[in-house]
Amino acid sequence: MTPTDSTGGSLEIGGRAVRVTNLDKVLYPATGSTKADVLQYYLAVAPRILPQLRDRPVTRKRWPNGVDEEPFFEKNLPRGTPDWIPRTTLHHTGSRSGRGARDLDYPLVDDEATLVWLAQSGALELHAPQWRVDRRTDEPLPPDRLVVDLDPGPPAGLPECTEVALAARDMLAGHGLDAWAVTSGSKGIQLYAELPPRTPRGVDVLARAGSPSDYARSLAAALERHLPNLVVSSMSRDIRPGRVLVDWSQNNPAKTTIVPWSLRGLSRPTAATPVSWTDLESGAARQRGMAEALELAQLEP
Repeated sequence: MTPTDSTGGSLEIGGRAVRVTNLDKVLYPATGSTKADVLQYYLAVAPRILPQLRDRPVTRKRWPNGVDEEPFFEKNLPRGTPDWIPRTTLHHTGSRSGRGARDLDYPLVDDEATLVWLAQSGALELHAPQWRVDRRTDEPLPPDRLVVDLDPGPPAGLPECTEVALAARDMLAGHGLDAWAVTSGSKGIQLYAELPPRTPRGVDVLARAGSPSDYARSLAAALERHLPNLVVSSMSRDIRPGRVLVDWSQNNPAKTTIVPWSLRGLSRPTAATPVSWTDLESGAARQRGMAEALELAQLEP
Protein backbone atom coordinates (compact mmCIF):
# COMPACT_ATOMS: atom_id res chain seq x y z
CA MET A 1 0.00 0.00 0.00
CA THR A 2 0.97 3.67 -0.16
CA PRO A 3 0.40 6.47 2.41
CA THR A 4 -2.48 7.71 0.23
CA ASP A 5 -4.71 4.68 0.84
CA SER A 6 -7.40 6.16 3.07
CA THR A 7 -8.34 2.82 4.62
CA GLY A 8 -4.94 2.40 6.24
CA GLY A 9 -3.22 -0.91 6.65
CA SER A 10 0.43 -1.83 6.85
CA LEU A 11 3.33 -0.01 5.23
CA GLU A 12 6.45 -2.03 4.49
CA ILE A 13 9.37 0.27 5.25
CA GLY A 14 12.93 -0.96 5.47
CA GLY A 15 11.80 -4.48 6.27
CA ARG A 16 9.41 -3.28 8.99
CA ALA A 17 5.63 -3.50 8.83
CA VAL A 18 4.30 -0.19 10.16
CA ARG A 19 0.59 -0.13 10.99
CA VAL A 20 -1.09 3.07 9.76
CA THR A 21 -4.71 4.09 10.24
CA ASN A 22 -7.15 6.90 9.35
CA LEU A 23 -4.95 8.24 6.59
CA ASP A 24 -7.73 10.52 5.36
CA LYS A 25 -8.05 12.21 8.77
CA VAL A 26 -7.58 15.97 8.33
CA LEU A 27 -4.84 17.20 10.67
CA TYR A 28 -4.64 20.76 9.31
CA PRO A 29 -8.25 21.90 8.68
CA ALA A 30 -7.20 25.27 7.23
CA THR A 31 -5.55 23.54 4.28
CA GLY A 32 -7.24 20.14 4.35
CA SER A 33 -3.86 18.45 4.87
CA THR A 34 -4.32 14.85 6.01
CA LYS A 35 -2.37 12.28 7.96
CA ALA A 36 -1.40 10.76 4.61
CA ASP A 37 0.14 14.11 3.62
CA VAL A 38 2.10 14.18 6.88
CA LEU A 39 3.40 10.64 6.39
CA GLN A 40 4.40 11.42 2.82
CA TYR A 41 6.22 14.54 4.01
CA TYR A 42 8.26 12.69 6.62
CA LEU A 43 9.13 9.91 4.18
CA ALA A 44 10.29 12.49 1.62
CA VAL A 45 12.48 14.46 4.04
CA ALA A 46 13.83 11.39 5.85
CA PRO A 47 17.33 11.76 4.30
CA ARG A 48 17.46 15.30 5.73
CA ILE A 49 15.88 14.87 9.15
CA LEU A 50 17.32 11.50 10.18
CA PRO A 51 20.91 12.82 10.54
CA GLN A 52 19.52 15.56 12.82
CA LEU A 53 17.65 13.00 14.94
CA ARG A 54 20.11 10.14 15.12
CA ASP A 55 21.11 9.17 18.69
CA ARG A 56 19.06 12.01 20.20
CA PRO A 57 16.20 11.20 22.62
CA VAL A 58 13.11 12.59 20.90
CA THR A 59 10.27 14.41 22.63
CA ARG A 60 7.11 14.49 20.58
CA LYS A 61 4.40 17.14 20.44
CA ARG A 62 1.26 15.32 19.37
CA TRP A 63 -1.97 16.41 17.74
CA PRO A 64 -3.72 13.05 17.19
CA ASN A 65 -6.98 14.75 16.22
CA GLY A 66 -5.54 17.69 14.33
CA VAL A 67 -4.17 21.14 15.11
CA ASP A 68 -7.54 22.62 16.06
CA GLU A 69 -7.41 20.59 19.28
CA GLU A 70 -5.04 20.89 22.24
CA PRO A 71 -1.73 19.07 21.77
CA PHE A 72 0.36 17.34 24.41
CA PHE A 73 4.07 16.67 24.86
CA GLU A 74 5.14 13.07 25.14
CA LYS A 75 8.53 11.89 26.36
CA ASN A 76 7.98 8.31 27.51
CA LEU A 77 7.13 5.70 24.91
CA PRO A 78 3.50 4.59 25.36
CA ARG A 79 2.25 1.09 25.95
CA GLY A 80 2.00 -0.90 22.76
CA THR A 81 5.15 0.59 21.23
CA PRO A 82 6.57 -2.00 18.82
CA ASP A 83 9.60 -3.83 20.15
CA TRP A 84 11.62 -2.82 17.10
CA ILE A 85 11.48 0.91 17.95
CA PRO A 86 15.00 1.85 19.18
CA ARG A 87 14.97 3.54 22.57
CA THR A 88 17.08 4.92 25.36
CA THR A 89 16.24 5.05 29.06
CA LEU A 90 17.04 8.33 30.79
CA HIS A 91 16.77 9.07 34.48
CA HIS A 92 14.91 12.23 35.49
CA THR A 93 15.80 13.41 38.97
CA GLY A 94 12.59 15.36 39.57
CA SER A 95 12.67 18.06 42.25
CA ARG A 96 15.59 18.76 44.54
CA SER A 97 13.96 16.57 47.15
CA GLY A 98 13.85 13.71 44.68
CA ARG A 99 10.08 13.79 44.29
CA GLY A 100 9.02 12.89 40.78
CA ALA A 101 12.24 11.04 39.99
CA ARG A 102 11.67 8.42 37.32
CA ASP A 103 13.14 6.61 34.34
CA LEU A 104 11.65 7.39 30.93
CA ASP A 105 12.05 5.52 27.65
CA TYR A 106 12.60 7.85 24.71
CA PRO A 107 12.54 6.79 21.07
CA LEU A 108 15.74 6.98 19.04
CA VAL A 109 14.80 7.76 15.46
CA ASP A 110 17.26 5.88 13.29
CA ASP A 111 15.18 5.03 10.25
CA GLU A 112 12.16 5.79 8.10
CA ALA A 113 10.01 3.15 9.80
CA THR A 114 10.40 4.81 13.21
CA LEU A 115 9.78 8.23 11.68
CA VAL A 116 6.52 7.04 10.08
CA TRP A 117 5.45 5.31 13.31
CA LEU A 118 5.81 8.63 15.13
CA ALA A 119 3.91 10.53 12.44
CA GLN A 120 1.12 7.93 12.52
CA SER A 121 0.59 8.79 16.20
CA GLY A 122 0.01 12.46 15.38
CA ALA A 123 3.51 13.54 16.42
CA LEU A 124 3.70 16.53 14.09
CA GLU A 125 6.57 18.19 15.96
CA LEU A 126 9.81 16.47 16.91
CA HIS A 127 12.02 18.07 19.56
CA ALA A 128 15.51 17.02 20.64
CA PRO A 129 18.34 18.18 22.92
CA GLN A 130 21.73 19.44 21.79
CA TRP A 131 23.42 16.17 22.77
CA ARG A 132 23.34 12.53 21.75
CA VAL A 133 23.35 9.37 23.82
CA ASP A 134 26.00 6.69 24.02
CA ARG A 135 24.11 3.70 22.65
CA ARG A 136 26.18 1.28 24.74
CA THR A 137 25.56 2.91 28.11
CA ASP A 138 22.43 5.09 27.65
CA GLU A 139 24.50 7.93 29.07
CA PRO A 140 24.35 11.44 27.56
CA LEU A 141 27.40 12.45 25.56
CA PRO A 142 28.81 16.00 25.65
CA PRO A 143 26.79 18.47 23.55
CA ASP A 144 27.67 18.27 19.87
CA ARG A 145 26.02 21.53 18.86
CA LEU A 146 25.27 24.99 20.20
CA VAL A 147 21.88 26.55 19.48
CA VAL A 148 20.90 30.22 19.60
CA ASP A 149 17.12 30.58 19.41
CA LEU A 150 15.80 33.94 18.20
CA ASP A 151 12.20 34.46 19.28
CA PRO A 152 10.49 37.72 18.26
CA GLY A 153 8.02 39.54 20.48
CA PRO A 154 5.24 41.04 18.30
CA PRO A 155 5.17 43.32 16.45
CA ALA A 156 8.75 42.18 15.77
CA GLY A 157 8.97 39.30 13.32
CA LEU A 158 11.26 37.61 10.85
CA PRO A 159 12.97 40.82 9.59
CA GLU A 160 14.05 41.69 13.13
CA CYS A 161 15.19 38.10 13.73
CA THR A 162 17.20 38.28 10.52
CA GLU A 163 19.05 41.39 11.69
CA VAL A 164 19.92 39.70 14.97
CA ALA A 165 20.89 36.45 13.21
CA LEU A 166 23.42 38.26 11.03
CA ALA A 167 24.92 40.01 14.04
CA ALA A 168 25.06 36.72 15.95
CA ARG A 169 26.72 34.98 13.00
CA ASP A 170 29.46 37.61 12.95
CA MET A 171 30.00 37.34 16.71
CA LEU A 172 30.17 33.56 16.52
CA ALA A 173 32.63 33.74 13.63
CA GLY A 174 34.79 36.13 15.64
CA HIS A 175 34.84 33.53 18.38
CA GLY A 176 35.88 30.78 15.97
CA LEU A 177 32.45 29.15 15.50
CA ASP A 178 30.76 28.69 12.13
CA ALA A 179 26.97 28.96 12.27
CA TRP A 180 24.15 27.79 10.04
CA ALA A 181 20.57 29.02 10.23
CA VAL A 182 17.08 27.51 10.30
CA THR A 183 13.79 29.34 9.97
CA SER A 184 11.69 27.84 12.75
CA GLY A 185 8.47 27.34 10.77
CA SER A 186 6.79 29.57 13.36
CA LYS A 187 8.07 33.11 13.94
CA GLY A 188 11.79 32.98 14.57
CA ILE A 189 15.19 31.64 13.58
CA GLN A 190 17.61 29.19 15.16
CA LEU A 191 21.36 29.34 14.68
CA TYR A 192 23.45 26.21 15.16
CA ALA A 193 27.20 25.78 15.55
CA GLU A 194 29.07 22.49 15.69
CA LEU A 195 30.70 21.40 18.93
CA PRO A 196 33.48 21.00 19.70
CA PRO A 197 34.51 23.98 17.57
CA ARG A 198 36.77 23.26 14.62
CA THR A 199 39.14 26.14 15.33
CA PRO A 200 41.63 26.56 18.19
CA ARG A 201 40.06 29.93 19.00
CA GLY A 202 36.62 28.35 19.26
CA VAL A 203 37.92 25.64 21.55
CA ASP A 204 39.55 28.28 23.77
CA VAL A 205 36.45 30.51 23.88
CA LEU A 206 34.19 27.61 24.88
CA ALA A 207 36.68 26.37 27.47
CA ARG A 208 36.87 29.79 29.10
CA ALA A 209 33.07 30.10 29.10
CA GLY A 210 32.78 26.87 31.08
CA SER A 211 29.86 25.29 29.22
CA PRO A 212 27.87 25.80 25.99
CA SER A 213 24.99 27.17 28.08
CA ASP A 214 27.26 29.72 29.79
CA TYR A 215 28.76 30.72 26.45
CA ALA A 216 25.31 31.15 24.86
CA ARG A 217 24.25 33.32 27.79
CA SER A 218 27.27 35.57 27.39
CA LEU A 219 26.62 35.75 23.63
CA ALA A 220 23.02 36.81 24.28
CA ALA A 221 24.22 39.53 26.66
CA ALA A 222 26.76 40.75 24.09
CA LEU A 223 24.06 40.94 21.41
CA GLU A 224 21.85 42.89 23.81
CA ARG A 225 24.65 45.41 24.38
CA HIS A 226 25.30 45.63 20.63
CA LEU A 227 21.61 46.04 19.67
CA PRO A 228 19.96 47.44 22.82
CA ASN A 229 16.79 48.57 21.06
CA LEU A 230 16.28 45.24 19.34
CA VAL A 231 17.59 42.42 21.56
CA VAL A 232 16.67 41.14 25.02
CA SER A 233 18.37 38.28 26.82
CA SER A 234 15.97 38.10 29.77
CA MET A 235 12.94 35.82 29.72
CA SER A 236 10.80 38.59 31.27
CA ARG A 237 7.78 39.03 28.98
CA ASP A 238 7.12 42.67 29.82
CA ILE A 239 10.27 43.83 27.98
CA ARG A 240 9.84 41.64 24.90
CA PRO A 241 7.25 43.45 22.72
CA GLY A 242 8.95 44.68 19.54
CA ARG A 243 12.25 42.98 20.39
CA VAL A 244 13.94 39.65 19.79
CA LEU A 245 14.63 37.31 22.68
CA VAL A 246 17.98 35.57 22.29
CA ASP A 247 17.02 32.37 24.09
CA TRP A 248 20.29 30.91 25.32
CA SER A 249 18.53 28.50 27.71
CA GLN A 250 17.96 25.80 25.11
CA ASN A 251 21.58 24.74 25.63
CA ASN A 252 20.62 23.49 29.08
CA PRO A 253 20.90 19.68 28.89
CA ALA A 254 17.28 19.34 30.03
CA LYS A 255 15.90 21.53 27.21
CA THR A 256 14.92 20.57 23.68
CA THR A 257 14.58 22.46 20.40
CA ILE A 258 12.43 21.83 17.33
CA VAL A 259 14.44 19.60 15.00
CA PRO A 260 15.36 21.00 11.58
CA TRP A 261 12.93 19.66 8.96
CA SER A 262 10.23 18.94 11.57
CA LEU A 263 6.70 20.06 10.80
CA ARG A 264 5.01 22.57 13.09
CA GLY A 265 1.58 22.21 14.66
CA LEU A 266 0.24 25.58 13.55
CA SER A 267 -2.97 26.33 11.70
CA ARG A 268 -1.19 25.68 8.40
CA PRO A 269 1.52 23.04 7.88
CA THR A 270 4.88 24.75 8.04
CA ALA A 271 8.32 23.29 8.70
CA ALA A 272 11.60 24.28 10.31
CA THR A 273 14.01 24.43 7.38
CA PRO A 274 17.61 25.50 6.73
CA VAL A 275 18.00 28.96 5.25
CA SER A 276 21.07 30.32 3.48
CA TRP A 277 22.98 33.34 4.66
CA THR A 278 22.49 34.76 1.16
CA ASP A 279 18.71 34.68 1.60
CA LEU A 280 19.02 36.23 5.05
CA GLU A 281 21.32 38.99 3.80
CA SER A 282 19.03 39.80 0.88
CA GLY A 283 15.85 39.76 2.96
CA ALA A 284 14.48 36.82 0.96
CA ALA A 285 14.14 34.45 3.91
CA ARG A 286 10.65 33.27 4.83
CA GLN A 287 8.92 30.63 6.89
CA ARG A 288 8.29 27.71 4.56
CA GLY A 289 5.13 25.69 4.22
CA MET A 290 5.14 21.92 3.85
CA ALA A 291 5.13 22.03 0.04
CA GLU A 292 8.05 24.48 -0.07
CA ALA A 293 9.96 22.40 2.46
CA LEU A 294 9.51 19.35 0.21
CA GLU A 295 10.88 21.30 -2.73
CA LEU A 296 13.87 22.45 -0.67
CA ALA A 297 14.56 18.88 0.46
CA GLN A 298 14.97 17.88 -3.17
CA LEU A 299 17.40 20.77 -3.82
CA GLU A 300 19.58 20.41 -0.72
CA PRO A 301 22.92 18.72 -1.55
